[in-house]
Amino acid sequence: MRIDTPVRLRAVAAPDQPDVTPALEQLYRDFEQELLIPLWTEIGDLMPEHPRSRAVPHLWRWESLRALARQAGEIVPVGRGGERRAIALANPSLGGRPFATPTLWAAIQYLMPGEDAPEHRHTQHAFRFVVEGTGVWTVVGGDPVPMRRGDFLPQAGWNWHAHHNATAEPMAWIDGLDIPLQYFTEAQFFEFGRDEIPDEERITPDRSRSERLWGHPGLRPLSATSLTPPSPLLAYKWEFTDRALADQLAIEVEGYGGTVEPGHAAVRFANPATGADVLPTVRAEMHRVVRGAETAPVRETGSSVYQVFDGSGTVMVGDRTWTVGRGDLFVVPSWEPFSARSEAGATDSDSGALDLFRFSDAPVFEALRLDRTQHSNGKDDR
Repeated sequence: MRIDTPVRLRAVAAPDQPDVTPALEQLYRDFEQELLIPLWTEIGDLMPEHPRSRAVPHLWRWESLRALARQAGEIVPVGRGGERRAIALANPSLGGRPFATPTLWAAIQYLMPGEDAPEHRHTQHAFRFVVEGTGVWTVVGGDPVPMRRGDFLPQAGWNWHAHHNATAEPMAWIDGLDIPLQYFTEAQFFEFGRDEIPDEERITPDRSRSERLWGHPGLRPLSATSLTPPSPLLAYKWEFTDRALADQLAIEVEGYGGTVEPGHAAVRFANPATGADVLPTVRAEMHRVVRGAETAPVRETGSSVYQVFDGSGTVMVGDRTWTVGRGDLFVVPSWEPFSARSEAGATDSDSGALDLFRFSDAPVFEALRLDRTQHSNGKDDR
């Protein structure tokens, strides 16, 4: 009995393909009925010479995102159903899915004055990064964590969390998650929590309990006996990130190195207990490029999303070149060359430099031993 099969095979006269004969045609029809696909018809797509990402380089302007998020704040409720007023970046080549890359989700989230985003939890690992504003607290496992400009706030999967805006002003930030990765691996779980944040969690401390316990450089509390891959520190303050970048550049000027390349300082947000990445599937970094400096082109397996935290400049991704400013977001797909040139100055940057926040799926590729980097000199790092 013949079945209606989704497999469709076509015999073609091409190098490295078998001769097209009636016997080959019949073999292919029999393969189709048994749901079989020979590798020799697919190897060019399944095993290319180098990564060919389904994503494409793309840029989203912050001014447009913020304006649309503001409109959504006036129209769309943030309670159950809407759950989060999060607006995802959709890469134009990923079929209309809300994915920035095949593994990474990025969205702008907007919370109106006095609003609460209800509690929930999910297996997806997440973070929040604040490019402007202050006055929102994210409550993680009952611990209220303040969010301010430049702060990076990791959120490990399967932790209860909610948000509340304690001010008279709206606030926007970006969310990053591994939603596409968990979606395609069919590993995701989600659960609703409490509809309202209790009064004892609606407080607005200057520092969260996690910061008071873990936010001391080089010091690990002896009370921490169980260490997990996600970071126990729930907020990485901009004042410390800024100081670290400034110190790297100052040391370089003094002639002692300290930067990844001339005029380019960079730090990685790390788990203070282990030194590893803050999340099992997401790496986060901050880069500072001084005015007039240009980073060397580099290709990497895996994809990245960048947000311009401060300053202005020109970024080159594959064959695309954009002039960027504060808040703009762009995607670097797998194995596309990337470089940036800083045109920032005192008029458009607090630091006088181009500051770039970056997150990527690098921990996944490293865990699978699929990581590879190619520098502008053609040398590969494994």
